[in-house]
Amino acid sequence: MSRASAPATTPVATTHHRGDLDGLRGIAIALVVVFHIWFGRVSGGVDIFLALSGYFFTGSLLRRAESTGRVGLRETAGRTARRLLPALVVVLAAVVVATIALRPYTQWPDIATQTLASLLYIQNWQLALSWSDYLAADPSVSPLQHLWSMSVQGQFYLAALLVIAGITAGCRRLGIAPRPAAAFVIATMAVASFVHAAQGMAAHQGWNYYDSTARAWELLAGALLATLAPYLTPPRALRPILAAAGLAIVFACGWLLDGASQFPGPLAVVPVAAALALILAAHHLGPTEQPPLLSRLLTSAPAVRLGELAYALYLWHWPLLIFYLAERDTPTAGFADGAILIAAALVLAQLTVRFVETPLRRPKRAPATTRRLVATLGVTLAVATVGTQVVLHLNPPKAAAALDPIRYPGAEALARGARIPDVPMRPSLFDAPADIPPPTGDGCIADWDTREVITCDYGDTTAERTIAVVGSSHAEHWVPALEVLARQHHFRIAVYLKMGCPLTVAQEPSYKGEANPDCRDWSREVLDRLAVDRPDWVFTTATRPRDGVGDETPQDYLQVWSELSDRDLKVLAVRDTPWLRRDEVRYRAIDCLAQHGNRLSCGMTRTDALDPVNPAAAPAAAYPNVFPLDLSDAVCDEQVCAASAGNVLIYHDEHHLTASYSRSLAPELGRQLGPILGWW
Repeated sequence: MSRASAPATTPVATTHHRGDLDGLRGIAIALVVVFHIWFGRVSGGVDIFLALSGYFFTGSLLRRAESTGRVGLRETAGRTARRLLPALVVVLAAVVVATIALRPYTQWPDIATQTLASLLYIQNWQLALSWSDYLAADPSVSPLQHLWSMSVQGQFYLAALLVIAGITAGCRRLGIAPRPAAAFVIATMAVASFVHAAQGMAAHQGWNYYDSTARAWELLAGALLATLAPYLTPPRALRPILAAAGLAIVFACGWLLDGASQFPGPLAVVPVAAALALILAAHHLGPTEQPPLLSRLLTSAPAVRLGELAYALYLWHWPLLIFYLAERDTPTAGFADGAILIAAALVLAQLTVRFVETPLRRPKRAPATTRRLVATLGVTLAVATVGTQVVLHLNPPKAAAALDPIRYPGAEALARGARIPDVPMRPSLFDAPADIPPPTGDGCIADWDTREVITCDYGDTTAERTIAVVGSSHAEHWVPALEVLARQHHFRIAVYLKMGCPLTVAQEPSYKGEANPDCRDWSREVLDRLAVDRPDWVFTTATRPRDGVGDETPQDYLQVWSELSDRDLKVLAVRDTPWLRRDEVRYRAIDCLAQHGNRLSCGMTRTDALDPVNPAAAPAAAYPNVFPLDLSDAVCDEQVCAASAGNVLIYHDEHHLTASYSRSLAPELGRQLGPILGWW
């Protein structure tokens, strides 16, 4: 309905400009930058930024709906796109150019995929599917990873535009004001999103962090305040308290809370509430009222200027940091270099605002050259990234075919000194990611979001003798080696596998520092299933990398051995293979080799990777049912755990064996298993 026919008592939100909120936005993003570059933490600034975005965008939609009876779908979408896309396109183009110039070609397909996802505002889902770690920056992280928040924001803008348009149209037909209906819908959605985020934090925090549904409540909290804004006038005495508490939380949040492992769960209320408190602190001031002192500080020239640069600063700071870390091969920037990175990000942000953002917000006044350049960049990026996806789809990486053991001795070159002919390494660097064990390709390993126990059989599936391969992907990558032996000696391989979940009885297991209760429940069910299925042997990993250097057998592994012993099950406890890492930062061998490294320089020293003696050997002696296996000498020589051996690439990523190398381990594994099993 038109404004004239609205009830006379319907309040109308004020439209005066809030310079203090510009300052808050600038400080929030400045904290994001500082915490990323110097402290490797999540500051809560993005959560504040999301709440502000929900407040500003929803408020503008409702004011337009109340004044004109419509939200203007086309006009609002066009204005929002002009505000967001040009700077994003420029930064994406810069990242693509830098990737081609500086990074190995093995990373180009991933960057192309993430560039397209960022252009389509689905980067958060792309990252969720790979459960990328956002705890801190390091050289192995994508330079586009930070754009998850822009995708969440863009998805919210589209959803809010459609929802408010629908509410406005419906209320117009019913002859009622849209604001109360919008408040009810937004509040309901916010509660549902909050509950979803709380549940996700307990179950799948890696996914939860990027989940738009879990993140929605942060934006909806700001949106709800925007719908209620005309009805709210805080008492004068409360305003300084809101300002002081809000600003104190803004600065302290990054130190008090571990946002990467706790947001957007319930504790994200802290930064979101700080943003809402600061909005209310200077809200609906009377003609003679002054904002609280701290609110006036937010209107200072430096804070407001940061607010003007906030979007561009956020876009630029992360890729600068990641490319710096990758080029310097270091996990941290340090104070001096970090200051240079911040200065560079500020300069690039200033140039972007002046020559890209500001002119293109008024396209009719923008220089034709600027319009054509940004449009050309956008079209080129879209065409190039879509073309890359098409090419990869038509020519995907292929797993290496069965390799001739004479030309490709693999592990036998280390274990038995087999002759190494001069032939190309296999799998190739391009094909390596596809050279994976059968359970992954067959869907026979439970992923992060699958709680159910999945079992499949390999080897001689009709045989009566059975080895159960149990645990995480580090147990799985031995399946190709066991398959070779199973065909030779006629036994069945039954797999009970889950990603990121070595068999555990811990009450609070974790993965990448995040709670992983599914792993606990899955492990309990597997232990019970094994007691019923009664395999002849249980094959699982016995060690894992220690923080720092070397490897260890965690106490939890010993508890698992006890559980298996209680069920009268015999255990083949294999020492885990090295995880490629430098200064605690994992890296892919294929990336190193693509940058002209060699098999030795792209490996790691044996003393860094492994303890001198198998850590599982001593504790296993106390368990009559546990038989340790150690194939380290078939993966490493006396000095180096190399990237390849015997013309076969060892790793298909940072720490998983290629299926080809695993198969080459079969002879040595057979030599160690023979006396234990007594089957050959």
